Amino acid sequence: MTFSTLTFNMQNGQPWTNDDALDVELDGTINFLRGQDADVVFLQEVERGFDGGGQIEPPPHYTRLRECLPGYDSVFSYPVPNGMEIPFGLGLAIFCKSKLRDFQKTDLPAPDIEFEFGNRLRRPSQRLLISASTEFEGREIRLLNTHLQAFFMIGATSVDHPAQRAAIERVLRGVSGPAILAGDLNNAPDEGVVEQFAAAGFRAVQDSEPTWRRKPFAIDHQLFNSPLRLVGHSVIPTLCSDHHALRAEFVFAG
Repeated sequence: MTFSTLTFNMQNGQPWTNDDALDVELDGTINFLRGQDADVVFLQEVERGFDGGGQIEPPPHYTRLRECLPGYDSVFSYPVPNGMEIPFGLGLAIFCKSKLRDFQKTDLPAPDIEFEFGNRLRRPSQRLLISASTEFEGREIRLLNTHLQAFFMIGATSVDHPAQRAAIERVLRGVSGPAILAGDLNNAPDEGVVEQFAAAGFRAVQDSEPTWRRKPFAIDHQLFNSPLRLVGHSVIPTLCSDHHALRAEFVFAG
């Protein structure tokens, strides 16, 4: 059996053509995801962030996505709130055509640094890793989704502040059986994040074609371990976000 996976930073439903506005056009995101019809969808920046760290419950974008993607089971989580939050997208979701179980979330530590944004002094937020298990043709697979700090946007680097990537590596080294880690790693080309995770047994689907419109960086990733075999992949441009989507097709290796 071949199964398909898609990872997409949806920029809380803000299309690239509305880049300088706050308008949300979630219909475009929904239509894009329907068109892909992937077996597993990993989403980052599902909800809008607010100054002061406010988080709306129930999460409105995730609620609408669930209503409009009825063939999927799903899980969602916000990160830990941060009163000095940058008002960008936040929240992770996994959608899957088979039943999800054993949901877990791991809080990833925020670096102890300060920076200025919007004429205010800010501190980075804790980031998040979520995971759940499912089965395809009776074979269990672990699905992991994350969104790491973009240090290059605040004058820093994960080389000097490696706690988030180290926490992810510990989880990867503890995984037994087939697994995929997907998400927005926000990795600058010289930070070595993909290489670090490869040393933990998870190889990147691709690490050369840019996936972000603002800089020519490949920051959106799917990484898989040896019980899986990659049979195809593509970076899919879309105007639904400032990110492109990354699609992959896998089979179980033996």
